[in-house]
Amino acid sequence: MEINFKEIVSSSLILFSVIDILGAIPIIIDLRKKNGDIHAGQATLVSGLIMVGFFFAGKFILAFLGVDTNSFAVAGALILFLIGLEMTLGRNIFKNDTITTGSHSIVPLAFPIIAGAGTMTTLISLKSQFEEVNILISIFINLIFIYLVLRSSVWIERKLGNAGTQILRKVFGVILIAIAIKIFKTRLL
Repeated sequence: MEINFKEIVSSSLILFSVIDILGAIPIIIDLRKKNGDIHAGQATLVSGLIMVGFFFAGKFILAFLGVDTNSFAVAGALILFLIGLEMTLGRNIFKNDTITTGSHSIVPLAFPIIAGAGTMTTLISLKSQFEEVNILISIFINLIFIYLVLRSSVWIERKLGNAGTQILRKVFGVILIAIAIKIFKTRLL
């Protein structure tokens, strides 16, 4: 268990791309307009609990289902590839189910927008490539960034504009596609 700066940066960027909190700014703004204030601390805390919980329990769940980590990593790479295509091409591949509750900071913001299936799959895939401590640090780094984005979503929207948000989304989409291809190569060859 060794802290490795390169692994922290790599896993942080991967999680940042999958979580895509900047790409979720229009959703965050829409939720705020419909339901009032977004509780940034609450949404960040619940997202973190979901991510860390699945990070540690995910392997046990896979073992219980009889799925090995390499197979799950390849499946995760496929999902990353499809998410990257969604982001790059601007097309919806995955169906977004909207759940209406009084607690909009938890559902749908913390789950499934921030800590959804893509994030969980990514965490298991990362676990097969990086040290656990480095991934946990990258989760914490992303949670700080998520909190800051949630707290300043109005300011970010004004500064980036729609074009800036779309450019960031497409750039991170291409990065995800490249990461998915790398995982395919290392797990299948």
